[in-house]
Amino acid sequence: MDIRQLRPSDIPHVQQTNITNLPENYFCKYYLYHALSWPQLSYVAVDVSRPKKTPYDAPKIVGYVLAKMEEDPADGIPHGHITSLSVMRTHRRLGLAEKLMRQSQRAMFETYSAKYVSLHVRVSNVAALALYRDTLGFKQGGVEEKYYADGEDAYSMRMELDYLRNEALDQESDDESTAGQDEGGEVGSAGKAGEGGAEAKKEKKRKVRVGRGLGVGELVERNESTKDTNGTS
Repeated sequence: MDIRQLRPSDIPHVQQTNITNLPENYFCKYYLYHALSWPQLSYVAVDVSRPKKTPYDAPKIVGYVLAKMEEDPADGIPHGHITSLSVMRTHRRLGLAEKLMRQSQRAMFETYSAKYVSLHVRVSNVAALALYRDTLGFKQGGVEEKYYADGEDAYSMRMELDYLRNEALDQESDDESTAGQDEGGEVGSAGKAGEGGAEAKKEKKRKVRVGRGLGVGELVERNESTKDTNGTS
């Protein structure tokens, strides 16, 4: 299974996944709007076990997360929003929904310095509520009455991204602690102070800071993730 960023060419297949699983459906241009405006935030799960007969075979997309940044947040705090999440029934209970969500959250933080992520979920969607609240750690807020087109209410949920900030700080601290460490002695004439095997000359080292960029890494599959989800929008 491959989890990667959403490409414009994936949109018809993502739309089909959405139509198959969720009552909230969108035009292709709405997916394209997300893909072009925030290309780092939306992801697809692709079943790569199916062999391609030709190079032109479409990828077998079995799940997706569609996400964006709130452009004018009412609270003035930069944060992301999950527009839609869905996994095909044939590929549920594999932890794909959690992986898609965590990839999107990390991209929100690393690319846009998001402080938290929000979403809405139907009050009747017990499986999705379990994923968001129990597995991912979202906090349930208020109820937005008649949020959906069919008149059903929605829970407003939110998750702080403090854990990603803590990870970044820990990594920065580790990088600083290992910076400038001597990785070996000099060899050849530079390692000798004089004749008769004299002690090697000690040179003053200049401490430098080394680090690595925090890219969107692969997530470790959690075997205990057995939640069955239906999606959100």
